[in-house]
Amino acid sequence: MLSRRYLAMWCAVILLAACALLAATHHLSWFWIIVPVALVALGLFDLTQQRHAILRNYPLWGHFRFLFEFIRPEIRQYFVEDDTDEKPFSRAQRSIVYQRAKNDVDSRPYGTELDVKAVAHEWISHSLAPTKVDSHDFRIVVGPDRAQPYSMSIFNVSAMSFGSLSANAIMALNLGAKKGNFAHDTGEGSMSKYHREHGGDIIWEIASGYFGCRNDDGTFSAEKFARQAAEPQVKMIEVKLSQGAKPGHGGVLPAAKITPEIAETRGVPMGRDCISPATHSEFSSPRGLLEFVDRLRTLSGGKPTGFKLCIGHPWEFFGIAKAMLETGILPDFIVVDGAEGGTGAAPLEFTDHVGVPLQEGLLLVHNTLVGIGLRQRIRIGASGKMITAFDITKTLAIGADWVNAARGFMFAVVIHPKLLQLFNRSLFRLLNMIPKRDGVMLATA
Repeated sequence: MLSRRYLAMWCAVILLAACALLAATHHLSWFWIIVPVALVALGLFDLTQQRHAILRNYPLWGHFRFLFEFIRPEIRQYFVEDDTDEKPFSRAQRSIVYQRAKNDVDSRPYGTELDVKAVAHEWISHSLAPTKVDSHDFRIVVGPDRAQPYSMSIFNVSAMSFGSLSANAIMALNLGAKKGNFAHDTGEGSMSKYHREHGGDIIWEIASGYFGCRNDDGTFSAEKFARQAAEPQVKMIEVKLSQGAKPGHGGVLPAAKITPEIAETRGVPMGRDCISPATHSEFSSPRGLLEFVDRLRTLSGGKPTGFKLCIGHPWEFFGIAKAMLETGILPDFIVVDGAEGGTGAAPLEFTDHVGVPLQEGLLLVHNTLVGIGLRQRIRIGASGKMITAFDITKTLAIGADWVNAARGFMFAVVIHPKLLQLFNRSLFRLLNMIPKRDGVMLATA
């Protein structure tokens, strides 16, 4: 007991004895004995509790360890972290979103803070004869041959579900989509009344749980799907195969988090965990996937329909490409989700080590479609840490037709409608500097 481990405990005991002696001799009010009594009581509790070995071995001292651990993120953010450290987003990236969302000045008067000689530094090669761009409202037509094609912005809100985000956040995102004239992906949690509040364009994501269009046993309900898909606000249908943050994992929304509104939106019972299986029950092969996509397209009245995935085994996507050639059934679009995606519901092993990053996955999908002669008929979307106009331009240059952003919009909630305009303005300047050759943007990275 005389070890240095118990020094804080002995100091508390000595302090208690001294305060008691001074109080007994009327040199100190008995009120001041409260603090040493509390410290001694806490130390005795630390010695007897069995949950934390650190507190049992270092009574009182051990609490400093937990205190410093608690404030460690703030210490790193404000005193240690470099402005350009990207883990997962740098301070410079966060700041640019905050400034643009508030319509503040976002210029950097003393030049770049990046090391332009560093390995993997990326840049765009400008031209002495820049391309003339007539409008900053960049759009791409998805499903031009369908009954209800959609002219969508090249910058949109990526999938975030009601249930993982609050009602106010969903309404803010959809209001931003309405004012900025871009699309809002529902995420797999289906389309709630909050998505409908402001009338922004909706991309309805259908995942393995078939939320919003499911029978009581969890199977797909064509009737419920057709009813909601017919709403004018729904512009496209997206079948989710996997997402970058937790590819191949599925998910669980615990029963304790399921409110009556979430249960109604998803079509699940109260009091039971809401399960998103790792695989779909409606199909089990590439041909089955394409047939399901075609079925949803028909049920929706000819709205553009496609699928989203994070690339895993390359030969599995090659199998989907082969099925396209064999069946003649084509998705209107494919969204490639990078493994750098974020979520609050994935094991660390999936977040850090499962799935192909966006650039490699996007190149695989783009090059495969080019190789089989279908690239001009299928649009490609991309998502994964999109923050600035450079991120957008780079992703378009390597094969995407549009990009989606999630965490950038989360930084900016409540969304200011100027955010998209400022992104587009920056993108407009970049595109003006890039030459085109045979209709293809050239960029160097």
